[in-house]
Amino acid sequence: MSKLLDNVTRAIEAKHYSPKTEQAYTRWIRRFILFHGKKHPKEMGGPEVSQFLSYLATDLKVAASTQNQALAAILFLYKEVLEIELPWMDDIVRAKQPVRVPTVLTVCEIEILMEHLQGPSWLVASLLYGAGLRLMEGLCLRVQDLDFHRREIMVHQGKGRKDRRTMLPRKLVTPLMNHLEIVRRQHQADLREGAGYVELPGSLSRKYRNANREWPWQWVFPATRKYFHKETKESRRHHLHESVIQRSVRAAARNAGFSKRVTTHTLRHSFATHLLEAGYDIRTIQELLGHVDLSTTMIYTHVLNKGGRGVRSPLDDI
Repeated sequence: MSKLLDNVTRAIEAKHYSPKTEQAYTRWIRRFILFHGKKHPKEMGGPEVSQFLSYLATDLKVAASTQNQALAAILFLYKEVLEIELPWMDDIVRAKQPVRVPTVLTVCEIEILMEHLQGPSWLVASLLYGAGLRLMEGLCLRVQDLDFHRREIMVHQGKGRKDRRTMLPRKLVTPLMNHLEIVRRQHQADLREGAGYVELPGSLSRKYRNANREWPWQWVFPATRKYFHKETKESRRHHLHESVIQRSVRAAARNAGFSKRVTTHTLRHSFATHLLEAGYDIRTIQELLGHVDLSTTMIYTHVLNKGGRGVRSPLDDI
């Protein structure tokens, strides 16, 4: 099985899928093979796939999105790794995902939530709400992605590996500058110790040998600890782990006494809804959120949109 999973990893890397997709696909393929007693996938087909998916839905009662993710992993295995035609694919029934109205906080609730956050957690949460970022988009920001003069944020390789620009809230300019000054001093201290390396996307580390120690490529929100990268023998810093912000936001919501279930993604939902309430055009909001399909953005149309120009961050109205 290990050799097959190694082939899966290579095929995923060749497609430039995200590390999280790689982890999810290899995990589901392993579970699929173990479920059928380590039988090789070449000896299985549609009935075995249907049996596994039914087990996930009926016995484990997983969500429709989880079941579809498992199916996507298995189909990737057959099509991209084993290069086997799938005449039985049409017989596989995909789980229908229910349409849920997202949890949204009011502007007053956002203000109360922010009062219970501090430090980098406050800054990241402010960006999620003030610029409509996904959590990992905020944590993966590099210094060069912030344009303070134009008050813009460049999001590289967001969901679907697409780039986009969104606004940098005016109220975050000074706090971010002060935060970056602290990060710069930390980076300079790392350099003096022979460290100061960061991971670069793709093959940039081979093209630009010293870029991984340069200031523009450093994380805006670096981790508090360094780690040793075995392959390059470099002392690196990763960006802040997502669980740090997730725990902080949940704790803030709990301390604020909210009855709603608040997550980091609730801030992004609130960003879109408050822009709609302010009269901004649905397609403008679609671009800011980075949605490929307008129907994804249409879930926020439980309020009337009137159109608008010159987008202003809802954070600046607090």
